[in-house]
Amino acid sequence: MRVLIVEDEEMLADLTAEGLRAKTMAVDVVYDGADALYRTSYIDYDVIILDRDLPEVHGDDVCRMLVKGRYPARILMLTAADEVDDKIEGLSLGADDYLTKPFVFGELLARVRALGRRSIPPLPPVLERAGIRLDPRHRSVTRDGRPVTLTNKEFLVLEELMRAEGAVVSVEDLLTRAWDEHIDPFSNVVRVIMATLRKKLGDPPVIQTVTGAGYRL
Repeated sequence: MRVLIVEDEEMLADLTAEGLRAKTMAVDVVYDGADALYRTSYIDYDVIILDRDLPEVHGDDVCRMLVKGRYPARILMLTAADEVDDKIEGLSLGADDYLTKPFVFGELLARVRALGRRSIPPLPPVLERAGIRLDPRHRSVTRDGRPVTLTNKEFLVLEELMRAEGAVVSVEDLLTRAWDEHIDPFSNVVRVIMATLRKKLGDPPVIQTVTGAGYRL
């Protein structure tokens, strides 16, 4: 899941991002509404955590413009106002959910996950290809019945390859889905992950490098 946090309280934004990244989400952070509109112009997010009281461009206007432009992400609106009328107004703008600050991180996490399930097409209970069995729900992988222990990034990359069902997945797509904006696009992290994946999955090799295009399984 890729998440954008739009919050002008920088410490709150950064701590929330750190918590979500620990739950294997790719998280970007911006501190004003104008930057949020710029990021969403070229990045597809699954969930946007949007503070209502933002500088530059108000959160209401950000929400209104995203909804008008049919931006696909689900929006969780944050506000310090706890009045029912404020919640109704926020939801009427097109937000999918509403959370009052201060909040408990566990509740925010549950709401983000719930919105993410609505944003992302449901995965099959288990993905199977080339003798590999990947269970997204239990985060387990086997190869010909043999358990394979993967890091979070290795699991996410393998999942993207298996979801592609034999199609080539570009390095750019892998970086977008498994990392956040802070990753250097010229980094060799994908190549390193592929090397460790191939080693852990064993013989015969199942991940193919397609020169100039990406990888496929």
